[in-house]
Amino acid sequence: MKSVFFSLSLILLCACKNTETKTENTMNTQEELKNEIPFYVGTYTDGDSEGIYKLSLLEDGSFTKPLLAAKASNPSFLAFNSKKDILLAVNENDPGTIESFKVEGDTLLQVSKSQTGGAHPCFVTINDKGYVLVANYSSGNLGLFKLNNKDGNLSELLDVEQHEGKGTTDRQEGPHAHSAWFIPDGSEIISADLGTNQLWFSKINTKTNKLEPSKTPKLDFPEGAGPRHLVFHPNNDFIYVLNELDNTIAQIAKDDENYSITSITSILPEGFAEYSKAADIHISKDGKFIYASNRGHNSIAILEVTADGSLSLLANEPTKGKNPRNFQLTPDENFVLVANQNSDNLVSYKRDSKTGLMTYVSEISTPAPVCILFE
Repeated sequence: MKSVFFSLSLILLCACKNTETKTENTMNTQEELKNEIPFYVGTYTDGDSEGIYKLSLLEDGSFTKPLLAAKASNPSFLAFNSKKDILLAVNENDPGTIESFKVEGDTLLQVSKSQTGGAHPCFVTINDKGYVLVANYSSGNLGLFKLNNKDGNLSELLDVEQHEGKGTTDRQEGPHAHSAWFIPDGSEIISADLGTNQLWFSKINTKTNKLEPSKTPKLDFPEGAGPRHLVFHPNNDFIYVLNELDNTIAQIAKDDENYSITSITSILPEGFAEYSKAADIHISKDGKFIYASNRGHNSIAILEVTADGSLSLLANEPTKGKNPRNFQLTPDENFVLVANQNSDNLVSYKRDSKTGLMTYVSEISTPAPVCILFE
């Protein structure tokens, strides 16, 4: 009997320990889930990709497996509404379209689809009033829409702002609207046109839902610069414009109604003379560091913002892949994620908030990633 009792006690003890272990593991898993940072990836779909993917960045900088959130054709740029329950994606085709999706867990449910008024839309943004702007690259114009934030329905095309002019290089034979930005105070819209080599300024007439030229004159850039994307400094009036064609960042200041270029800084290391074209730009929340991606040199340029607002190149961090397009700082700015289009991978880096520098952490295969959007 003692032997039987001992065996039974041993079985019960082991069972209790196993239960404790399972509970502990479950708690750890739940804790890991709390620390996940979910994000979406827009892609080009002329290869293995099927559309928009969802992943998460874990606390250690590694990735969860990509999940197909929605099938879409060339969803090359993404944006959220203010509540982050509606996702917008441009379809970079000819003719171009824009889709709205409702966020339902790990799935994106298509709500509506509209023509963008041009060819190969490559950028989309939305303001807090629900106005949506799309930049159509090949046709050199902007499309205006209105989003219903309650049901996610996107209006048909409300208006088009057509750009005119050209630059001096073979990429500037006509207008190529590359991005459009709402100025933080809401007073104007700035559009970067790579083809005309200018910044264009306009505003929305909310009574007519039309785009109108503002009083601010267009800003010309140095020959062959090719303005593409920009960022606003969080603590002053400076704007930093990334020039794709000559791999520079232009510091812009405003005086009354006019903007002017006050400094220009290369984002390539001294002596580098091979092919490279800039793609994306971001600024840290404290306004101390600017980051920009180089396609060809395949690096993220890290620049310090000096006391007068000019920039100093600190380093070029290799992206562990080819053709880095869009990249993002995580919401807490502890990590930087890079989308390498031509090597089909996403790469994570730990970011030092004091020095601005980046340290490689992890990577994961993702087909033709070109845009990263955090929830």
